[in-house]
Amino acid sequence: MYTQTSTEFLPSVLRTFALSLAIAFLGTMAGVFVPQGLFMPLAILEFVMIMSAFLFRRKKAISYSFLYIFTFISGITMFPIVNHYLTTVGGNVVVMAFASTTVVFTGVAIYATKSKRNFSFLGGFLLAALLALVAISIFNIFSPLGSTAMLAYSFIGVLVFSGYVLFDFNRMKHHGVRAEEVPLMALNLYLDFINLFISILRILGILSSKD
Repeated sequence: MYTQTSTEFLPSVLRTFALSLAIAFLGTMAGVFVPQGLFMPLAILEFVMIMSAFLFRRKKAISYSFLYIFTFISGITMFPIVNHYLTTVGGNVVVMAFASTTVVFTGVAIYATKSKRNFSFLGGFLLAALLALVAISIFNIFSPLGSTAMLAYSFIGVLVFSGYVLFDFNRMKHHGVRAEEVPLMALNLYLDFINLFISILRILGILSSKD
């Protein structure tokens, strides 16, 4: 039953994920027109939405509308990050980061769906690593890390979010996806991709600035 469910709805998850990325891209483009003072409130709203999605996911599946609104807001809040690298190291680095993210994401996804191993045991380790990354990012706000420390932090980020890609695809393969879970699974993949992209972009940005 689970295998049939996975085979049936995994393409729907991938299509929804791809549409979410497209909507986020539109949000990033729209970020050009957003006043500077609105980015922080939007970032707070984004945080509240993501927390509510995962805190209440067991009680009620998120809707497609919620997913697309969230990804549009996420795209807007990503504009300052992307714009920073566009102005400091150039568009080539941003394009290279996106291409690298796509290659890594696709490669890990294919491995996860083809492998016979069950990687569900990674869940606890990934969560602990994610919480550590969040703690370091908060520390970085008050005491900015040096370029070497930030480079190491970003490489760890690549490993963690690549691990989440592996975990999420493998979980869908082994446990299946119900129709009502499609938006939530697409949200998981979207967050994996975006965080992987930001980590890779940060690495390339640091390396380019040292040239």
